[in-house]
Amino acid sequence: MKMVAAIVRPEMFDSVRAALEADGIYGMTVTEVMGRGAQKGIALRFRGKVMPVELIPKVKIEMVVPDADVDKVIRVIRENSRTGRPGDGRIFVLPVESICRVRTDQIDPADP
Repeated sequence: MKMVAAIVRPEMFDSVRAALEADGIYGMTVTEVMGRGAQKGIALRFRGKVMPVELIPKVKIEMVVPDADVDKVIRVIRENSRTGRPGDGRIFVLPVESICRVRTDQIDPADP
């Protein structure tokens, strides 16, 4: 099993979620986060003044998926979150060693 964590633009989240659900990926944790990448923030113009914004709002989507589904999940996220402009986001893939169910205390090995 792998954890796929994707940081995407907030306005792209609905299309990413819908595409993941269409491919049978339902379980996810979604968090509103702030961050910046290589662009080091943006500059907005407000009432004639330039206002630097160093941390930009993003959405973090975390999913634990079987190893066989990782490439599919990455493809779906990339296809549905890409605008072609800086700040489209990142995708991280991490190994999952085990899963513990809180309700039952059942510990499952990550490999099915």
